[in-house]
Amino acid sequence: MLERIKRTASFIQNKVDFTPEIGIILGTGLGGLVDSIDIKVALDYTDIPDFPVSTVQGHHGRLIFGMLGGKRVVAMQGRFHHYEGYPTQEVVFPVRVMRMLGIKRLFVSNASGGINTSFRTGDLMVITDHINLLPNPLIGPNIEELGPRFPDMHNCYDKDMIALATKVSDDLGIKLQYGVYVGGTGPTFETQAEYRYFKAIGGDTAGMSTTPEVIAARHMGIPVFAVSVITNCGLSDEPGDHEDVQRQGAKAGVRMTQLFIEMINRL
Repeated sequence: MLERIKRTASFIQNKVDFTPEIGIILGTGLGGLVDSIDIKVALDYTDIPDFPVSTVQGHHGRLIFGMLGGKRVVAMQGRFHHYEGYPTQEVVFPVRVMRMLGIKRLFVSNASGGINTSFRTGDLMVITDHINLLPNPLIGPNIEELGPRFPDMHNCYDKDMIALATKVSDDLGIKLQYGVYVGGTGPTFETQAEYRYFKAIGGDTAGMSTTPEVIAARHMGIPVFAVSVITNCGLSDEPGDHEDVQRQGAKAGVRMTQLFIEMINRL
């Protein structure tokens, strides 16, 4: 695995004369942030050796290098999911490659179903902690060059960046929610009983991504900031609909983009 990571990173470095400071992972319906990046180079996932390929509608499948908020960034326009058939070790492969490329911080976004009854569709929730119900991506032989065998997950979501988000949101007039994200396998939307279970164990919102990527990032010592866009209310009687998730994500993504840009500008 380490040789694959290095080989892929080396390929990208030969194609892109650009050392990113910040990595960004864009979730379902949230790819619009790319429009705000001053793009220097864009690579299709299909052109990158050993890179997974996204099969999900709403995930474009490009690695974008450019300037955002005055910083050098690399953005994943489209991520990978365990439900597509990828082991979680493959899901986090791009995060490990981004670390080899030089990123020092990771921004993550996702679309999720609200569990907390005070949340409304379109809310932005800053993730303060998570409950991972997906296979842990660190299962198997540990790669010592990436991190320790038993990484600590305290301060999994960087408290300083959360405090910065709060300050920025106050200045911009953007309402933020805060809470715990539950990462499940999908691809089915959760049953009502599952949502009640997630609520009982301390979840505020639920989705099908993010936790493996965050675990891999923290294994490598990368500070993480993450936002969930509440695209549907899980405890309602409304059926899950992927197209509506994309629509709601795109609408709320405008505010998320403003938040990310100003946070990156102030780092």
